[in-house]
Amino acid sequence: MKKRKTIDQRRTKITQAILSTLAVTGVVTTIILFPGMVHAIGWVIKNSRQKADRYRYFGKAVERLALRGFVKLARNDQGQTVIRLTEKGEQEVARYGLGEKLITKPQKWDGKYHLIIFDIKEWKRGTRDRLRNWLVGLGFRQLQRSVWVYPYECRDIIVMLKARFKIGKEVLYITADEIENDRWLRRDFGLPQT
Repeated sequence: MKKRKTIDQRRTKITQAILSTLAVTGVVTTIILFPGMVHAIGWVIKNSRQKADRYRYFGKAVERLALRGFVKLARNDQGQTVIRLTEKGEQEVARYGLGEKLITKPQKWDGKYHLIIFDIKEWKRGTRDRLRNWLVGLGFRQLQRSVWVYPYECRDIIVMLKARFKIGKEVLYITADEIENDRWLRRDFGLPQT
């Protein structure tokens, strides 16, 4: 029973590593994904035989993700396998809370808030909902209907999301020195109270 639990934990960590990589990059080829993931998975795989055969091990992990509907596999013009995160995969990323791991948190908060404001048309409702799911998964808090806040620098991930969803002009990134009545935000984010 203990061995089965260890295998399941290892598979979960591998799934998280692959999904979080795809969450950041969007679409990758296996040539890019696998070498970049080798170091990330070293601490997960303990068996020396498996370590020697990481590519096959990752291939099986990606196949499992495809069967579960989290990723979609296709061939590009060069004959390389391309891996794309599906909407179901994005929901899984949010469920794992992997988004929070995508933003580097400094040891000490600099006292600034980072706001995302968006105005996405009704006919793009699906895109708007997916962006909102991502913001929740990243750990943002909602200030108003289309205004979200986070206490740490996150411009890079927002730029990637804007490019991914093709909503560059509809999303604004703002850095603010203060937010009125921010006591609840400080409490939610575990920040020092004033």
